[in-house]
Amino acid sequence: MIDAAQIDHLAQLARLHLTPEERAAMQADLTRVLGYFEQLSEVDTGGVQEMQRPVNLVNVLRDDVAGDVFPVATVTALAPESMPDGHIRVPRTVETD
Repeated sequence: MIDAAQIDHLAQLARLHLTPEERAAMQADLTRVLGYFEQLSEVDTGGVQEMQRPVNLVNVLRDDVAGDVFPVATVTALAPESMPDGHIRVPRTVETD
């Protein structure tokens, strides 16, 4: 069974502010979930082959082949703002503090 201190610790890690009613409900829910894991640990899996996935996955990758390259003039003409040295300026996507 999960105790109140463990619920408080989990709430702090998840940055949750729980009311006493929410803490009690969370404690009951997590205790029930852990009970299911205890039931699973009692299952005899001695003759079952270990597997990582239920379906074998295979990555289908294309060959990495160099293709045609756009001329610099074409790329800079399509850019929102280009610099005289050939660099391209794009809008900022990450805010900094």
